[in-house]
Amino acid sequence: MSKKKTAPNDEPENEKSGEVTPADAPASGEVAETGATVEVDTSDTADAAGTAGDSDIELAEADAIAEALADNTDGPDDAKSAPADRETEGPFDSTEANPARPYVDLGGLKILPREGLHLRLEVEEGTNRVVAVGLDFAGSTLQVQAFAAPRSTGLWHEIREQIEDQILKQGGQSTAQVGPFGPELVAGVPAVAPDGTQGLRIARFIGVDGPRWLLRGVIAGEAIQNPSARAAMEELFRSVVVVRGTAPMPPRDLIPLSIPKTAATGGAQPATS
Repeated sequence: MSKKKTAPNDEPENEKSGEVTPADAPASGEVAETGATVEVDTSDTADAAGTAGDSDIELAEADAIAEALADNTDGPDDAKSAPADRETEGPFDSTEANPARPYVDLGGLKILPREGLHLRLEVEEGTNRVVAVGLDFAGSTLQVQAFAAPRSTGLWHEIREQIEDQILKQGGQSTAQVGPFGPELVAGVPAVAPDGTQGLRIARFIGVDGPRWLLRGVIAGEAIQNPSARAAMEELFRSVVVVRGTAPMPPRDLIPLSIPKTAATGGAQPATS
C-alpha cells in the first residue's frame, strides 16, 4: 500500500523559485550548490540519451530535499533497508562486484557502461569537488550518491523521514510506497514551469543500505510513468557498485568521488537548469 501526504494550506516557502532549501537537513542530503558538470564517455558506442525534460530534477533540488521519508513499516529507524537479493543482484559492494566487468571507475562509485547511457559528474561550486553522479538513460535521469554508514545499522529509514519533512514544508506532496528496493518515496516537488506557472516536479527517491554505506537515488523523467523506462532505471541502479574503502568515515559523510581518465576533453561545462 502507499500513503500520500500533502502539505498544509499555508504559503509554501520559496514559492517564487520552486526550490527546496536544506533547512536543518543532516549532512547526508546537504550538498553545496553545484556550478559545473563534467561529461564522461562510458563507451565508444554510447550515444547521449534524451533528457527528462520538465520532469528532470536538478542536483540542488534533489540534495536539498533528499533526506528521506517515513514509510508504513514499524521497524526501527536504524534497521538496514535493502532488497533480500542485494548481494547477488545489486546494488553491489566493491567486494561483491564482478571484476571482469568494464566499470567506469569514479572512486567511490563504479558505473557499468551501456549503449545510450550519458554519464555526468556534478561538481561543487568553489571546491571543484565531485558530489554526485548523473545518469541519463531511457528518457530518464538517475542521480546517485553514496554515503558512509555504521557497520550494523542503516540510514535509509531516517533519511526518508527527513525527505518528506522537507517536501511538505515547501508545499509539496509525498507518497510512501514499497518498491523493489524496499520503502521509497514518490514526491511532487514545487517548481516553476517554463511558462512561469507554479507546478510540481515528480521525482522518485530510493535508497539501499549496504555494508557500511547508503546508496541513494533520485529518478525523474519517463521512468516515473513508463513501465519499460522504469525497469531500465531500476536495473541501472542495481548495477551500481559502491567502493566504501577501509578508512574510517563519520556516518552520513559523502564517499569521495573522482573524475576518471575517460572524462571528455574540454573540462567542466557550466551547469544548466
